[in-house]
Amino acid sequence: MTSEQQNDTRIWYGELTTRSALRRRGLLQVSPGLFWILIFLTVPALALIALSFATRGGYGEIEWIFTFENFSRLAGYGMFGWSPDYLIILARSLWVAFVTTTICTALAFPLAFFIARKPKSTRYVWLTLVIIPFWTNLVIRTYAWQLVLSPDLPIAKFAAVLGLIPAGSPLYPSEFAVYLGMISAFLPFVVLPLYSSVEKLDWSLVEAAYDLYSNRRRVFMQAVLPQTLPGLSVGAILTFVPAMGMFLIPDFLGGAKYMLVGNLIQQQFGKSRDWPFGAAVSLALMVLTLVGLFVFRRKGEKMEVV
Repeated sequence: MTSEQQNDTRIWYGELTTRSALRRRGLLQVSPGLFWILIFLTVPALALIALSFATRGGYGEIEWIFTFENFSRLAGYGMFGWSPDYLIILARSLWVAFVTTTICTALAFPLAFFIARKPKSTRYVWLTLVIIPFWTNLVIRTYAWQLVLSPDLPIAKFAAVLGLIPAGSPLYPSEFAVYLGMISAFLPFVVLPLYSSVEKLDWSLVEAAYDLYSNRRRVFMQAVLPQTLPGLSVGAILTFVPAMGMFLIPDFLGGAKYMLVGNLIQQQFGKSRDWPFGAAVSLALMVLTLVGLFVFRRKGEKMEVV
């Protein structure tokens, strides 16, 4: 054995091996996961990027003539001048996802604490009630909201009495209906991971904060929130990311007047048969999602040090 091999030799969990052998073993163990990511994430992402620079033919076919025309069109520049329509759709999608995540978080906190303080004999019953919506397809649930918001049911009649809508009109399509459908669809995604953090909460830290004469805000920000932040972060990501690309709920409850970026992408890959522009919009959606996640991450770091 040479001196170089002696320096490379090491004991790993009672086994005499070398650093190069450990590297080969580690590469062999992670290769299935890397292959999966390469095939189902990296290759489609690269194909999407390439397609976003392609050109739509006269009959909807893809012409591999690379240009920035799709991104210029997304920015609002077209044959008739500049229009902010697509930028408004992107901004509206970002805002709807942010508001949906914020409201779901505000509703999930008291619900998670309510369930966590229940006896174990009934706690799982309440959790079952939270996940019952998952037992039904999202399309059926969205159609159910159309029935609930129809003019013959009390919610629409009460809104008509208040003068919010004309008598005999439904509450959809409207912005209110979109938010209602989005919140009801994504609320369980925040409650479940947040409950897992609340259930493990160390209440001795909360009692110590009260003993040191902290007010309720400081107790929540310094004793409760840091302990629940892992579940809150997971819930926010599970809500924000799919809410950015949601198209079914805005289509059913918002109508053509409340288009989000998911509806725009659906339209380009469907009726319009403009796959290059749809790929450009999809790429913009990915960038907006990453920006939103970065903002949530930065806000989470600030809350940790408050």
